[in-house]
Amino acid sequence: MHDLSEQLKKLFPDHQPSNEPEQVDETPHELYVQKEPIICQYEKRKGKPTTIISGYEGTDEDFKILAKEIKSKFAVGGSFKDGEIIIQGDYRDKIMKFLQEKGFKTKRVGG
Repeated sequence: MHDLSEQLKKLFPDHQPSNEPEQVDETPHELYVQKEPIICQYEKRKGKPTTIISGYEGTDEDFKILAKEIKSKFAVGGSFKDGEIIIQGDYRDKIMKFLQEKGFKTKRVGG
């Protein structure tokens, strides 16, 4: 560990290290909760079952955050493309329950 600080001193000879704690903004990001329901539909793409979540009216950034939460919570693969979250497998019921717990209205479509 001591070697690293010496290497940094060589790279930045004028730098004075500060012992003040860094201020970090820790306000959690609030997702936009809309009045219209989010649509959860089941489709087979290339012979494989997929769950498609669409109809979100907030920003794409919020929808990407939501996609990441869903993928990590259910340990599934998926992607965000063209305003839709595409999840591998049929997880409609679990995802709809998860979205409802977050305060979203959901609508089941297909199958």
